[in-house]
Amino acid sequence: MPTALPLLDLPFLAELTALRRDIHAHPELAFNENRTADIVARELEAYGLEVHRGIAKTGVVGILRAGTSKKMVGLRADMDALPLAEMNEFPHHSRHQGKMHACGHDGHTAMLLGAARYLAGKPDFDGIAVFIFQPAEESEGGAAVMIEDGLFERFPVEAVFGLHNWPGIPVGEMAVMPGPVMAGTCAFEIIVRGHGCHAAMPHQGVDSIVAGAQLVQALQTVVSRTLHPCESAVVSVTQFHAGEAWNIIPEEVVLRGTIRSFKPAVQEGIERAVERLCSGIAAANGAQIGVKFDHRYPPTVNSVNEAKFCQTVAAEVFKPERVLTDILPSMGAEDFAYMLNEKPGCYVWLGNGPGTGGCTLHNPHYDFNDELLTLGASYWVRLVQRYLPVSPVA
Repeated sequence: MPTALPLLDLPFLAELTALRRDIHAHPELAFNENRTADIVARELEAYGLEVHRGIAKTGVVGILRAGTSKKMVGLRADMDALPLAEMNEFPHHSRHQGKMHACGHDGHTAMLLGAARYLAGKPDFDGIAVFIFQPAEESEGGAAVMIEDGLFERFPVEAVFGLHNWPGIPVGEMAVMPGPVMAGTCAFEIIVRGHGCHAAMPHQGVDSIVAGAQLVQALQTVVSRTLHPCESAVVSVTQFHAGEAWNIIPEEVVLRGTIRSFKPAVQEGIERAVERLCSGIAAANGAQIGVKFDHRYPPTVNSVNEAKFCQTVAAEVFKPERVLTDILPSMGAEDFAYMLNEKPGCYVWLGNGPGTGGCTLHNPHYDFNDELLTLGASYWVRLVQRYLPVSPVA
């Protein structure tokens, strides 16, 4: 791997930090990132980029051309916040009750803006850099909506790259792995229908509570007893709703939960196992049990060549030994997966620090580490320079 190069000198770092904190103080939820999109578009226009708006409602795309090559690369940052009440008390805390940047999308937006500003001032590359500012990553699949709105038809990038801050990885380190990096996610709902009766006369009914409890226990065997031991998956029951009175066995029980896996075949196998358990427990108890699956984000899978490319880029920004290539993937989900289903690319994790004091993702005490602004912007700039290199003069 190459030797690490000096980080970028960002003369506008103080402005970039202020911008990040301003976005943090004004969080906006999925497809309502109007103020954030206005800021992004205003900044990109001020840098001299060509700006396109309204892709997936609040999405913004900035285009920066240099040289004569038509080769095009996509860089993506997410903009939305979470429906979470912030518990921090620093000056840039959320001004909107019940909304919070608890995942660092404010920092992702700022880092990509920093890279766009630097490259606009020093366009030492040959091709077209496409800066994608995406809405609605957290729950509404904004990446898929941007694609449906013609993102890659209008901007036919050859590859697309994403970045996420990662608490638990030290600042100054980056994880870059080929293959699966984030899980696919599927929600399920199971309805158990028995026959309600007086709790003192259970023989007169069909106990939905007992059947539901058996099902909760049985679902814990799906991963351990139906998957190959080397495969990875999670089945978690997160809701059990039943009954309204202490002396009535209810007619119905509702179970809800989540399935996480890295392979479509594993996901399908889990679903068939859940259906068999529902059928068997229904028959054993004389109940009726139905299950519905709600497929959400697919697995995020890095293409091998692009991951190797990003490992080289990261080694230039950080020291080669600070590029982590054997980190376990996460069972969390990420809608950048939709973009990787359309284009080759790579999604990396940038160390945000130890995560002490609640500074972990989706925690009310989280805050993006501003030390990362220079690191992330340097990574993005170096990636563009290496992906769209200027041909040496003959």
